[in-house]
Amino acid sequence: MSAVSRDVRICLSLTNVQSGVRRSTVTSLKKSTARKKASKASLTKASPAKRRAVAEAELPFTESVGYQVRATHRALQRFLQFKIEPHGITTGMWYFLRALWHEDGLTQRELSNRVGTMEPTTLSAILVMEKKGLVRRVRNADDRRKWHIHLTPKGRAAKARLLPLAREVVDTAVQNLSRSEVAQLLKNLADVQNSLNTTLARLDGANNATVE
Repeated sequence: MSAVSRDVRICLSLTNVQSGVRRSTVTSLKKSTARKKASKASLTKASPAKRRAVAEAELPFTESVGYQVRATHRALQRFLQFKIEPHGITTGMWYFLRALWHEDGLTQRELSNRVGTMEPTTLSAILVMEKKGLVRRVRNADDRRKWHIHLTPKGRAAKARLLPLAREVVDTAVQNLSRSEVAQLLKNLADVQNSLNTTLARLDGANNATVE
């Protein structure tokens, strides 16, 4: 067989393979489209209860409290970071400073509990803040394993500059709400947190009882 004939046969074979792939892809797309149409038609004919159940199972973002709270939190963090970054403060440092402004001298574990972070994360933030001259660590005289975190004069002075910026972030976030609506929003968020914390405490108690 000549080289030319062999090349022609190879080209024809490749063409047949490509055609087969295209036909297979088109067939798959047609089947997928048909299934979607059948699913929509079935849902249209379904009872109101079934349609409700499907909608609840899908949990649209617009109806998800968890998603909306997270999206709001992310927007607040981005705006806060925009405000405090020129002062050399990150949002990662901000929450620890807030806790220390409220109660200076917390231990590393207490600081972790107040902010809601793991201790290694807390330690990393403390070391950065210590390097920036915002805090200092003091070993506990009675328990040498514990370190207390104290604000330096620079760390305390930062409160006067940064808290008004945080207030501006919050005021911007609720600028389209009335005072009563803001109060109701805070109450609703507190109720959500209480519900979750109560449930988590019950689950933790059940887990501990099982382990024992």
